Amino acid sequence: MEKNELRFKGKKILQDISVKEKLHIEGKMHESLFKSEIWKLADVVGVTLSQTHEWSTEPIIEEGWRSGKKIVVPKCIPESREMKFYHLEKYDQLERVYFGLREPKPEQSAVVSKNDIDLLLVPGLLFDEKGYRIGYGGGYFDRFIEGFRGKTLMIASERQKYSPLPLEEYDQRVEFILTETGIRSTYNL
Repeated sequence: MEKNELRFKGKKILQDISVKEKLHIEGKMHESLFKSEIWKLADVVGVTLSQTHEWSTEPIIEEGWRSGKKIVVPKCIPESREMKFYHLEKYDQLERVYFGLREPKPEQSAVVSKNDIDLLLVPGLLFDEKGYRIGYGGGYFDRFIEGFRGKTLMIASERQKYSPLPLEEYDQRVEFILTETGIRSTYNL
């Protein structure tokens, strides 16, 4: 299957999960994350601002704030196809951009260096056991992960597992997958 077909398949999987079931799965995911050593040891956490069809990241952001973590969120720069992460202290620092995405207002937030992020939560539509993923097609996270020294973790349901995924030379693996069954490493495979 081509990547575009797989993106459609991944979006359909997410859309077909009922609101009640989504909340149940998210509860299990968040509980596993917050109890994990990966979370406890991270001082600076990079996380996207989820859209309604995605796994909710607002509880992660808010637990990070309560726990005294520095939460950083991405801003995409389409001209260079790169991302920069900005320190988010309150939701007022966000604005709506293309496709209804929420991103930080650069004039109200400080840029945080890639090397200062301890844990990066990576979005995606499908994944395999080795930590490869199908994202939304922009390649922003693959470019950012290349040379990244912190931990990478994808949030997904077991339903989003798909193999084999078509791989290209620039595709980057994530180190951990968080699902409703817990967190598992992809690097021992």
